[in-house]
Amino acid sequence: MSEKRPVIVKVRGSWQDAEGQKDSIRTLAKGHHYFHRGKHYVIYEDESVEQGKKISTVLKIDDGHMTLLRRGVLEQEQRFETGREHTSIYRTPYGNIDLAVRTEELQVDYGEIAGRVDIRYGLWVNGAFQSQNQLHIEVEEDMPEA
Repeated sequence: MSEKRPVIVKVRGSWQDAEGQKDSIRTLAKGHHYFHRGKHYVIYEDESVEQGKKISTVLKIDDGHMTLLRRGVLEQEQRFETGREHTSIYRTPYGNIDLAVRTEELQVDYGEIAGRVDIRYGLWVNGAFQSQNQLHIEVEEDMPEA
């Protein structure tokens, strides 16, 4: 396992729901990166999911897959793989929600520590189409100031 290195994580998400309404979100967080058994791991705290509450987020990235893991007030595991559908349970304090993700496109461009992931996918909630989504993630090494 490589040593943990500080990184900056930039996430830009956009979606269009079944009625055609569009929205987007941008987040910026400091975190850590390490490389283990052929996969990049990016770990950071995400406050954008549940306002005011930090959610531990792990991105597990390799050439053909990305898995998003969230733990805390909310629990979620989403797996993205081009041309595949993956189901999961989104656990909230208010109850569980069944999710299905159909990944249409996944592009991973990753170096030693820094990289980029672009995902285009459809989201179904409890069996009903929810939205068409795009996710752009950039990870940069957090260099200490001189």
